[in-house]
Amino acid sequence: MKPDPSRCRVATLIERFFTERLMRQRNVSPNTIASYRDTFRLLFTFAQARLRKPPSELTLDDLDAPFIGAFLADLETKRGAGVTTRNLRLTAVRSFFRFVSFEEPAHSAHIQRVLAIPSKRHDKREVNFLTRPEIEAILGTPDRTTWLGRRDYTLLLLAVQTGLRLSELIGLDRDAVHLSVGAHVRCVGKGRKERCTPLSTHVRSALRVWLREPAKKGATALIPNVHGGRLSADSIQSLLAKHVRAAAEICPSLKTKRVSPHVLRHSAAMELLQAGVDSAVIALWLGHESVETTQTYLHAHIALKEAALAKLKPYEGAKRTRFSPDDRLLAFLESL
Repeated sequence: MKPDPSRCRVATLIERFFTERLMRQRNVSPNTIASYRDTFRLLFTFAQARLRKPPSELTLDDLDAPFIGAFLADLETKRGAGVTTRNLRLTAVRSFFRFVSFEEPAHSAHIQRVLAIPSKRHDKREVNFLTRPEIEAILGTPDRTTWLGRRDYTLLLLAVQTGLRLSELIGLDRDAVHLSVGAHVRCVGKGRKERCTPLSTHVRSALRVWLREPAKKGATALIPNVHGGRLSADSIQSLLAKHVRAAAEICPSLKTKRVSPHVLRHSAAMELLQAGVDSAVIALWLGHESVETTQTYLHAHIALKEAALAKLKPYEGAKRTRFSPDDRLLAFLESL
């Protein structure tokens, strides 16, 4: 029996996917909802331009594997998305089609072809991080005689010592900070996992001073905007970029670095690693799902590699015997 296209309106399936699967059944975080929402906004905008159909009129048959492939290619070529972003959008699409596979089993062949679209492999770069002089230069730029300067200083200091993710910093409330014995800040990270991150004496003192500031319009956010609301991700990116530009005049090495809030997180990890903290502890500190994620910092820390090299006993008297093939083809290959 041929499937009834009227039953396979994408609009109905998308509504159930977000409200039933993601929100009610899986109870995913607001960040995941926002990421998936942005993916389907882009997909439906692309469909409207390519198929000349409004999103509410799309059927499941419109979103076949070639169409999804064209959408992913468009993200890279016209929107300039990187491979990581492309794969992230594909993850959202796959999640939707896995949901549809149970809702519309008559379209299983169509769905399986979409699910078979592979993620694209890409080069994994070493993590970017800041050195201690670069960190101190950035922390020295906010004008702490003003409210904005004191706020920015507190935010930057907290970020670089705790290594909290950008979303975790934005979500912090004033009551998440505990400054008594065992001073720490409590946050909810990825996967709705709550964790506590200890605070150094310096950060604890800075937060104690900051919390004495009158809350802007009764703000509950630890680091609010001037109206008392929460800072947006773009606002934090902007204020960080401003202070990095100012710090680059004092510390020229910053001119060659792209500094984002996530780089501050990497810098916190590298500070811990350089202090001799075990990778398993750093993974717990940063809220990593696996210790393997933390291994990337070991690869990036050239000083640790140089220290390991210094412990090796040098070779003595070893001579390299040159291979001299007697065949022309082998000789050609040896020359490459």
